[in-house]
Formats: sequence, structure tokens, C-alpha cells
Amino acid sequence: MAIGGIKRTKLNKQSILDKISEYDVFRYYMPNTNWKLNVKTHSPFREERTPSFIISQGHNGVSFYDFGDTSKKGDCFAFVKMLYMCSNYDDVLKKIDYDFGLGISGSKIKDYKRIVAQYKQPEKVVKSYSFIQVKTKPFTTEELDYWNQYYQDEDDLRANNIYSIQELFLNKKRWVVDPTVLTFGYLYDGHWKIYKPFADKKYKWVPNNVPITAMDGKDDIKNCHTAFITKSKKDYMVMKKIFPTCCAVQNEGIGCFDDDNVEYIKANSDIQILSFDSDTTGVENSKAITDKFGFDYCNVPRKYLAEGINDWADLAKHYGLKVIEDYLINKNIIK
Repeated sequence: MAIGGIKRTKLNKQSILDKISEYDVFRYYMPNTNWKLNVKTHSPFREERTPSFIISQGHNGVSFYDFGDTSKKGDCFAFVKMLYMCSNYDDVLKKIDYDFGLGISGSKIKDYKRIVAQYKQPEKVVKSYSFIQVKTKPFTTEELDYWNQYYQDEDDLRANNIYSIQELFLNKKRWVVDPTVLTFGYLYDGHWKIYKPFADKKYKWVPNNVPITAMDGKDDIKNCHTAFITKSKKDYMVMKKIFPTCCAVQNEGIGCFDDDNVEYIKANSDIQILSFDSDTTGVENSKAITDKFGFDYCNVPRKYLAEGINDWADLAKHYGLKVIEDYLINKNIIK
């Protein structure tokens, strides 16, 4: 005979995360309340003057990393376990359940919703994917002249899955392609990233349904000594002319560096050199990512910023490949 009643929820990580978020846990237990996601702050594990601790958000959730003691890293549950020196994860789960008053393990339910309503939840790092269809056409002389400025010919474009776009459809609706505006398509395993080099910044990369973790040049860095990591396909194509073992991510965001990408890069190279733009944003992003993953970094010399040059592609365009080669030799990257 069946006995009626309420089914008790088992206390585990998922049952906790069904009620509160990873961010909520870090927010509640982090002693230093003046911290932000993806920005280094002071470690809660010791007294220090220079920030060496980061709580970051990526596609796989929110995690922490202590650069001063690299054994301290992991998710929010690992953070609580280390911070409070819990003997096991059962104690961690019980503590979070009790402190928030989730009522999962039979403890009295508090108004945990009131606790988490006191602040705004961070936006999740997700990407809304759309359906893009294109009709390509032969490259025009104007289009080839554009790429020739960056030392790329038609064979290079084909090898890197770059196409000239004649027609474009977003979610099966026609997207206007202005024939007077250079419009290229980057193809990544069935996904398209549309590039209009002379469009306003807001429209330069739309539409785009390429996963943020897609990379260029993964085969080029397989089993290499030094992997040179750039932030765009064009920089990658230019640098490949000089330094064959290079690759590229989609942009300067930390979301590009998921666990799979970082593991692949590190497993296939002895040294990793990150290279973003040399403007303030690029340098800040470089430092955050190199600090987190232990990469080296090498950006375009800042002396060129006065000329509006902050990446390798534009440096090659204005000064040629030899200038870049000489700079890498001077930095002991090319030996």
C-alpha cells in the first residue's frame, strides 16, 4: 500500500543550485565584499597588498582561482570547503543549506529569496544562436585589393574559409546586403560570422552565429613549442606568415577560453603567448587572461597607438611584415 506524502529532496549540489546560484554562494561567503566578476581582488586566504585572486564567469559557470596559491581553485562549493576548512563536501552542502535557509535537509526555511534579492544577478555568458544562410560569389578586384593590404591572396582566403557574400538570410528572412559595402563571410563548421570592415562598429560583425569558443588554427599549434594566440582571424592570418604556430580566438573576452580550449592549447604547446590589441581595453583583457591561465603576452608596441594602429594586421598593412618579424626577434619569440 502506497504511503502518501511529500517527496524529500536530496541535499546535493544540484538541489542547492536549483534554489540559488553559484554567484550567490560566492557573494554570501566572500569576506571582501568589494569584488567584481572577472576582476582580480585580494585573496580571502591570506593578508596581501597586491590582488591575486579572481572569481570569474564563463560558459561553465562561476569559479575562483588563487594566483598566489594555485592549489586553491574550483567552483563555489570548493571555495566554501577551503575557506571554512570543512572536512568533506557533505559539511559544505549542509552549511550552505543552513546559512541560506534553503530547507533542503530539514533545516528551517528562511527567506533566502530576500537574501539574493538584495543585489543584481550577473548576466550569464550565453550566446543566442540564429540560423544564417548565405549565397557566395566570386571575389571582386576591390575585395581582393582589400585583403592584399594584409598580405593575403585568394588562396589564403579560401584556405581560411573566407567568402564574398552576395545574398544573406537570417532565420530565413532576407538580410540586406549593400553591394557598395565590402561584405565577407567567415565559415566555421556550418556557422557564419559576417564581416563588414568599413561598417560602423555596431554592425561590423552582424549577423553572427559562430560559437564564442570557436578557434582558428588549432591544427597549426598541434605539438608545437610556442603557441601565439591572437584575437581575430585577420591577425591570425597575418601572423601565420611570420610565425606558423599561431591560432586565434573570436574576441578578447574571457568566455573564449573555456576549459576545452585552454586544455588543448596547453597540451599542445610548451609556451603560450597571448596577443590582444595594445589599447587600454586590450591590455587589461590580456592581463586578466594571462594571469588566470599562466600565459605570456606580447602586444603590438604602444608607440603605434598615436597612428591608430593597435593590432598586427594594421601594423603589417602600414609597415610591412618585416617590422613584425624584427619585433618578434627582438622579443626572443622568433629565434
